Amino acid sequence: MHLFNNVKFNTPESVELEFTLAGIGNRAWALLIDYHILTGILVGIIIAWSIISDQLGDFWVDIFGTAVTLWLMAIAFLTSFIIYIGYFVFFETLWFGQTPGKRIAKIRVVRDDGRLIGLQQATLRALLRPFDQTLFIGAFLIMLSRREKRLGDLAAGTIVIQAQTPTASATLTISEQAKILHEQLVKIADLSPLMPDDFAVIREYLQRRSAMSLKAKTSLSLKLAEQVVAIINLEKLLEGVTPDVFLEAVYLVYQQPEF
Repeated sequence: MHLFNNVKFNTPESVELEFTLAGIGNRAWALLIDYHILTGILVGIIIAWSIISDQLGDFWVDIFGTAVTLWLMAIAFLTSFIIYIGYFVFFETLWFGQTPGKRIAKIRVVRDDGRLIGLQQATLRALLRPFDQTLFIGAFLIMLSRREKRLGDLAAGTIVIQAQTPTASATLTISEQAKILHEQLVKIADLSPLMPDDFAVIREYLQRRSAMSLKAKTSLSLKLAEQVVAIINLEKLLEGVTPDVFLEAVYLVYQQPEF
């Protein structure tokens, strides 16, 4: 395992993204938290299932025979497996690569090229998790792999990174003009065509623009703004609004819970 192992990506928009891999310690801490939550969920379901089985057990046996006990055990096992897999798929898809445990540990799953993961990647990672945990295969692979990948990461094409990197270039400031503009954007534009990947690029630009030269910043912000305008079907940038302010406003709209 490589301590503080960094990876860099260049997006199609020429934004260089640098991430620090999560490390096995953070990943184990996140998994421990998730397993405590999962255990609570499963215990609650088992208790409810036991109560229902006790109340209806004799009734089912009278109708279906003694074989119903085996069927009930099979259903209980299948339900537990679905909940186990579904927990990781649901949260990693809904929270863009984070589960409750990962959110507390401040780590996130992303694709190999730095983009946010989707349902396909989250499902592959979840389905291979039991194999990774057999004889600690996943832990050994994480320690030996340069990009700290377990079987699920290799199959899904993902890596696990630290969600927050305390660097000066990661700061994000929003102007007052953008705070006003974002309320207007909600009324005149439909931002739903924007994908999480588009938002990720906007966010990374806003976080890292302070480290760019003025020429590069001006060129890139205009290019990104024009692409967003095309995606959301605006005719052009609003009059008197700079590309930076427009991108800040899009960022604010995207952050709204109802979006």
